[in-house]
Amino acid sequence: MDRSASPGVGDRCARRHGPHDTVTGVSGATRTLGDVSTSVRRPTRRAAAGLAARVAAGENPIGRARRVNRILRALAEAYPHAHCELDFATPIDLAVATILSAQCTDERVNQVTPALFARYPTPADYAAAERTELEELIRSTGFYRNKATSLIGLGAAVVERHGGELPATLDDLVKLPGIGRKTANVILGNAFDVPGITVDTHFGRLVRRWGWTTEEDPVKVEHAVGALVPRRDWTIVSHHVIFHGRRVCHSRKPACGACTLAADCPAYGLGPTDPGEAAALVKGVEREHLLELAGITGDGP
Repeated sequence: MDRSASPGVGDRCARRHGPHDTVTGVSGATRTLGDVSTSVRRPTRRAAAGLAARVAAGENPIGRARRVNRILRALAEAYPHAHCELDFATPIDLAVATILSAQCTDERVNQVTPALFARYPTPADYAAAERTELEELIRSTGFYRNKATSLIGLGAAVVERHGGELPATLDDLVKLPGIGRKTANVILGNAFDVPGITVDTHFGRLVRRWGWTTEEDPVKVEHAVGALVPRRDWTIVSHHVIFHGRRVCHSRKPACGACTLAADCPAYGLGPTDPGEAAALVKGVEREHLLELAGITGDGP
């Protein structure tokens, strides 16, 4: 495979939205990400409880659409450079990196893949890989024996069924070893520029907290969110939500008091609402930007 010839593939992510790219809101109106502006509103306890009650009782569709739009705007402002955090140059690179990311951080995967991609640049190379050598290269990502089996099987299947080129359809991808629906959507959205919703643990947790769905099954979550968000925005919204989950809306202790989505979140108060305490929980290189958006400087608002 010519690593420079794969259509729509960048060094890190096939498509990133720049400051003047547009996304379409639930209402169908087009907006420019660079023009987005969000006013931070921290709800009172009564207001937060009222929102939670309305969502639990079955939110009015128009009200929910407006709330979803406000959350989308706030996420776009918070993470204008959101992207796939796995490094890759070709579709097979991304498929391999995503398989390795199971039960492993993206940071660790990105430490492993430069040597791996150099050693195995094509599906045929994975198909012909010597298992012991491959396992050693990926050992630090965990579950390396199972992952090696998936990578060798993936390479062989792509060679045998698709002439050595990773397919670009959901139906074909999910039939390959090691690739489920989530991995397929990562590949489609970031290597082939085909919109896809990536329902990982962060994504599922956040959209349930926001009251976008009560579903637990990832496929049902994907369909529920797909009905709320325009198809053209599925990939970038997936990045926005996952970024927020990793940086602000943590599993055990979300930074509610430093969250720009607070006024539209029925789960507000699940974590500390004090701005200073919440600010200490915000992570990532965007931390200063996120705190500024939340109106927090130093240790307080």
